[in-house]
Amino acid sequence: MTTATPSIDPTSARHRTALSVNVNKVALVRNTRHLGIPSVLRAAELCLQAGAQGITVHPRPDERHIRAHDVTDLAALLKNWPGREYNIEGNPSQNLMDFIRAVRPQQATFVPDSEDQFTSDHGWYFPQDGARLAPLIAECKALGVRVSLFMDPLPEQMAQAKALGADRVELYTEPYAAAWGTPQQAQQIERYRAAAQAALDVGLGVNAGHDLSRDNLAAFVRGVPGVLEVSIGHALIADALELGYGATVQAYQACIDAGFATENI
Repeated sequence: MTTATPSIDPTSARHRTALSVNVNKVALVRNTRHLGIPSVLRAAELCLQAGAQGITVHPRPDERHIRAHDVTDLAALLKNWPGREYNIEGNPSQNLMDFIRAVRPQQATFVPDSEDQFTSDHGWYFPQDGARLAPLIAECKALGVRVSLFMDPLPEQMAQAKALGADRVELYTEPYAAAWGTPQQAQQIERYRAAAQAALDVGLGVNAGHDLSRDNLAAFVRGVPGVLEVSIGHALIADALELGYGATVQAYQACIDAGFATENI
């Protein structure tokens, strides 16, 4: 079992946001040839060396990017990084639970994707999804694995997520990213602020992810209370093609710091 991370009070809006790097896109490039490059394991190691607090993977059933051996290889790597987090995402009705049982990461993020879905594009909705999730959430927690539910920014859904036994929610941030730089930006940040506050009010931790980037990350961290973790893949790996993994992780950490620094202005 991987080393458990220290418990964090989810109601603390002052706790600095952690950065978890999603390495799916590294695997996607690797899988176009049979040479084993670029290395998913090396990418994760370089991001950890640069200060990333965690690594995220989303192994889909078709193995279009992350493959089964990547999940176990990364679990072995992270055993050498005490205090860093392993987050495995996926639909628990597909292949996710087998990985959770075998690897026991610090966090499992349940995402309601279909098997052929291009990318995650919506969250769970209750009460419709509750009955099938409740026993799987309970199983994860019995294994010592924290559970986060991928959710749209709907304040009224947060109490139901908590009632199912979830520890955190991951707010699906594509609508915020799409509104960045438009007149709708302020309205979107208010939606996420309200959803995050509703989650905090019922004792849930708040994560966030999808299309966050160097452009929009600082404003999100500044405007949304209590975000414990952001999971970033596509934009971060795209930046790393130009800047390198180390410099890119440091740039994203600087965005997080900038979001927190403005609290004191």
